[in-house]
Amino acid sequence: MKNSGKRPNQGISDKWIIRYDPRAQSDIDKIDKGVVLRIKDAVENKLLKNPFLYSRSLSGFTSIYYKFRVGDYRIVFRVEGKLLIFVILISHRKDVYKKLINRI
Repeated sequence: MKNSGKRPNQGISDKWIIRYDPRAQSDIDKIDKGVVLRIKDAVENKLLKNPFLYSRSLSGFTSIYYKFRVGDYRIVFRVEGKLLIFVILISHRKDVYKKLINRI
């Protein structure tokens, strides 16, 4: 498996914290409730356990940004400090990159 900027020493034993940009919180409010539940479940059971295992760094952007896939939706985030995930954007895959340009 290609390394792709992942940090192998940080993983399941670490206690990750997640914070949302206010615009990302607004993104959640616009998504169907069933999809929101799937996103919440994936964040809790995968992203918060080991964000580097379940995500990929964004190509075409600086390597500090990562994408996490949940069905047709993408969660774009960056890692701040040692154990903080900062979510920048949550959007459908067809719109995520157009919206991302205005967020970073």
